[in-house]
Amino acid sequence: MKQTLILFISSLFTLSISGQQFTHQDTIRGSVTPERAWWDLKYYHLDIEVKPDEKYISGSNLIGYEVLNGQKTLQIDLQPPLTIDKVTQNGKPLKVTSDGNAHYITLKKKQEKGDYNEIKVYYSGHPKEAVKAPWDGGFSWKKDANGKHFVATSCQGLGASVWWPNKDHMYDEVDSMAISVKVPKGLMNVSNGRLRKVDKATNTYHWFVANPINNYGVNVNIGDYVHFGEKYLGEKGILDCDFYVLRDNLEKAKKQFKQASMTLRAFEHWFGPYPFYEDSYKLVEVPYLGMEHQSSVTYGNQYQNGYLGRDISGSGWGLGFDYIIIHESGHEWFANNVTYKDIADMWIHESFTCYSENLFLDYHYGTMAAEDYVVGQRKNIRNKQPIIGPYGVNRQGSGDMYNKGANILHTLRQLVKDDEKWRQVLRGLNRDFYHQTVTTDQVEKYLIDHTGIDLTTFFDQYLRTTMIPTLEYTIADNTLKYRYSQVVDGFNMPIRIEIDGKGHWITPKKEWQRQAFDGDLSTFKVDRNFFVENTLID
Repeated sequence: MKQTLILFISSLFTLSISGQQFTHQDTIRGSVTPERAWWDLKYYHLDIEVKPDEKYISGSNLIGYEVLNGQKTLQIDLQPPLTIDKVTQNGKPLKVTSDGNAHYITLKKKQEKGDYNEIKVYYSGHPKEAVKAPWDGGFSWKKDANGKHFVATSCQGLGASVWWPNKDHMYDEVDSMAISVKVPKGLMNVSNGRLRKVDKATNTYHWFVANPINNYGVNVNIGDYVHFGEKYLGEKGILDCDFYVLRDNLEKAKKQFKQASMTLRAFEHWFGPYPFYEDSYKLVEVPYLGMEHQSSVTYGNQYQNGYLGRDISGSGWGLGFDYIIIHESGHEWFANNVTYKDIADMWIHESFTCYSENLFLDYHYGTMAAEDYVVGQRKNIRNKQPIIGPYGVNRQGSGDMYNKGANILHTLRQLVKDDEKWRQVLRGLNRDFYHQTVTTDQVEKYLIDHTGIDLTTFFDQYLRTTMIPTLEYTIADNTLKYRYSQVVDGFNMPIRIEIDGKGHWITPKKEWQRQAFDGDLSTFKVDRNFFVENTLID
């Protein structure tokens, strides 16, 4: 169970944090309210019918929980236009009071510490239709080339409560989950975990997730799917790999999805065993670009390499792999295994996963290819906001958490100076935080402790400011004069330089330093693997 106490800030007024405006609803959505804190989530059974012709869903969610301390009011989240029809415990109806997206359920049964209890939430309606999935998510109601319904959900950031009732905060993950989805005849539903059975009379698909799963990772995918698969021999034995694609795309998928085993091999090397052997690994075709739904990774990259055919790095290497297969599969380790508690720390998901693209290339094509790719990503960095967002209000940081985050981690690899040690640090993160939710502070401490480097100002610089360290320098005779500008107090990250093609380490600070070198200083350059700028001062 992934849980911690987080400071709850409640206000009936609009909050202002770092110039941003936040509402009462933002606080309810983004904080661990008293009505959430007293119970520990254990089990869901989401049981729904999806009617694509009407763009309508209905059903229930059984919610099992353990009592941490006895209270009578429990918060469940569900976003309009969906409505809660009723809530029951032990078959008896309960009173529900709503405050926007939050619904407060008054329990009749006395809640004793340590008890396991359940409520059942019945709901229905026309869920929000995705505008630009997966970034502005909800339900994507599409049709395939043959006119058959092609439907999928996506909801990160927006929240899983956009389509099903749940405890919609990332700090507390359910331990296991059943998912039952009734769909029209002639269509198939694919969800997370393993398929337990299909009720042919009602065309209901029953899936089960044996591992903890975050709410936004739960998904429904409906289409005229065909299935193929393979067995991957991994670090924990045989991993079932299943692929569900539209009927017309089967041959293309058989070719393109060969990259799945390449991805698993590279990431098991760098990050450790795939975290969900019990639930299998799936790629599922959807009518949007793709998303990291746990053990049900969604794919819509049109069966081509790159990002919809583009090399986002400009290095050439970005066309050497299918971006969505590699990136979204990388999230199985960082997002689904190691998960943020608060979306303000979304960089933990995206920085490490964007960096995983680099490591995929490193494993299969060598370190130079990986360096070319990650350095090429720098052109996409905007530096308008820090990559850590405000806490407690369901807001993420800057989109620079992708490309900037990858370069931060690539720089850290240089500081470690030992690739095997670095690999063990990455594997250790996934081992020691296995199936847990974490904070930035925990990740920072882990990296400091296990690299043996004081990275306090390193993280303050790169995660909490938009400044890029700038090495200012002058050259006179055989002496290099240098200092850092655009840095936080105390920042003194060592960097590697080259003179006459020979490498040297220097440790700049805010203050000017001088150092004599043999060789032609006109050949001076900073190693490109460090995410810094440099300026020759006349």
